[in-house]
Amino acid sequence: MQQTNEGQGLILAGKTAIVTGAGSGIGRAAAIKLARAGANVCLFDLMDDRTEDVEQEIRDMGREAEFYDVDVSNSGRMEAAFRAAAERFGSLDVLFANAGINGTLAPIEELTPEAWDETLSINLRGTFLAVKNTIPHMKTNGGSIIVTSSINGNRKYSGFGMSAYSSSKAGQVAFTKMAALELARYRIRVNAICPGAIKTNIGENTHRTKAVDDISIPVEYPEGSQPLEHGPGQPEQVADLVLFLASAQSSHITGTEIYIDGAETLL
Repeated sequence: MQQTNEGQGLILAGKTAIVTGAGSGIGRAAAIKLARAGANVCLFDLMDDRTEDVEQEIRDMGREAEFYDVDVSNSGRMEAAFRAAAERFGSLDVLFANAGINGTLAPIEELTPEAWDETLSINLRGTFLAVKNTIPHMKTNGGSIIVTSSINGNRKYSGFGMSAYSSSKAGQVAFTKMAALELARYRIRVNAICPGAIKTNIGENTHRTKAVDDISIPVEYPEGSQPLEHGPGQPEQVADLVLFLASAQSSHITGTEIYIDGAETLL
């Protein structure tokens, strides 16, 4: 018996989705959620056992999955991976441009140009390359592009030491709006999700310098960090939003940033 998406049915049956940063966290949760909804999933990430585990889990549920070893900031590797995915599955219907890093956390005065470039290259250039390489494969039949941005740089500015990260995330929202208008003629929808604190492993690529303490201003919450749940959200909660934006249920939504932060940024 085929597994349905928790009673919603196979709303993405016959569709092919690409997920960048698919090996863990939000990317992993979204890849599995999309597969449960009937999609074949292309897993874009750096070589890692975790990505292979996701690939196997999707195949075990009777869906097609293919892993592509990709650095999202590398134009050649991205172009080759998208071409291979399109040849493998015949069409590309959903892109979840999710890969990103926190990068180096440091005061602006002490942040090196190299650290700035690394964060912008992966987060913003990576998003650009993902969208650019998707367009030729969506122009005929349309599709949905979803970008993982953040509350940082869009509704929250107290992430001390995160000037590069926040700038990249603000840039993603602006790029999303530009792309949504430009690609509307092809029935390609482009939206951004802006998570707050989500329990993932992004801390593995976060490099916090001690100098951040010198510029930090204490922020106290009445109880916990999020009014709705008093703690970080779960990747699966973000994956639910990704599935909605990937499906025809959101067919009239484009050029929009959607916040999913448990009211964290309303305090």
